[in-house]
Amino acid sequence: MKTTLIALMLLLGLNASAWADRVKDLASVAAGRTNQLIGYGLVVGLQGSGDGADVSFTAQSMKSMLSRMGVSLEGPLSDFEKDQGSGSIDIKNVAAVMITAELPAFAKPGQKIDINVSAIGKATSLRGGNLLLTSLRGVDGEVYGLAQGALTVTGIDTSAAGSKVSIGVPTSGRIPNGATVERMVDTPFESSDHVVMNVRESDFTTTTAIVNAVNKSFGEGTARALDGMSFAVRAPTDMSQRVAFMSLVENLDVVPGEPPARVVVNSRTGTVVISRNVRVSASAVSHGTISVAIAATNEVSQPNAFAQGQTVGVQNAEIAVTEPNKPMFLFQPGVDLRQVVDAVNQVGATPSALIAILEALKSTGSLRAELIII
Repeated sequence: MKTTLIALMLLLGLNASAWADRVKDLASVAAGRTNQLIGYGLVVGLQGSGDGADVSFTAQSMKSMLSRMGVSLEGPLSDFEKDQGSGSIDIKNVAAVMITAELPAFAKPGQKIDINVSAIGKATSLRGGNLLLTSLRGVDGEVYGLAQGALTVTGIDTSAAGSKVSIGVPTSGRIPNGATVERMVDTPFESSDHVVMNVRESDFTTTTAIVNAVNKSFGEGTARALDGMSFAVRAPTDMSQRVAFMSLVENLDVVPGEPPARVVVNSRTGTVVISRNVRVSASAVSHGTISVAIAATNEVSQPNAFAQGQTVGVQNAEIAVTEPNKPMFLFQPGVDLRQVVDAVNQVGATPSALIAILEALKSTGSLRAELIII
């Protein structure tokens, strides 16, 4: 008997830990947010697929860059342009681009980050291009990184003899480790008395479970809930000890709260995802479609030989209306997800029909779930 009780306790413990998640998978440090960076630059070395003379700011940027490097475009060159009547530089191997990047939390100067490069002019392809040195700025206008390097473009766009093949987007590319961090973003992680953590999905049950787990492991009062989204943890002041303490906190196992009942519908692809907590109250559903088929037949009406009539064309139409015999299915009060799916499958409903049924159930108030259409 004692052996049976021990085995049962071990089994319950295994089941509880199987449903538990780590704190690091449920919450993140509020001070550890990422920051968006943006910049404007030039990509050179293209095979005639650049902006050309139609984009004025590309030529202006090229002139400014060459001027800073000691190359003067005033004098004979500008006079020659005026004589030709153009007044602009036709640069087919250069494209103006925008650079975007995401600065990770706690990033230090000298670290490398990935960048995205996108054409903003009339360039048809950035394939084979090289980004010139470009500064990346934050929302405060300060420079937080410098970007430069060869682009990686997977898109291809080619045409010949009236035929065109396009794969991917050739006007957008990436540079892995293409930017160097130059400035550190100040965070309150080092100076604050408490470390604030945010739950990834606001839930009072999950926040309470995390606070209880922290207090149980490190003593009552170590953590306190601020609201359904955030909780504060009292951490050591020494940075080495604080980092070690947060490592222990984020590896605690917590059983999170059940997510709210949701039904997510993608009307474009016909995908329907129903969460486990969806319930349907008592309701009767009947779904069917009416098909109308019209067939037209053109015939010729010709009179007899001695009738003195005229030959005329006659159009005959046949109309057929069909309505499938779809049975009505009944939802009992409080049915769960499995019963909903089984009932819909019994009548052979297609994904589009299932979407229509769910929308109708939500309109009548029978669907006990949040209906999200994307």
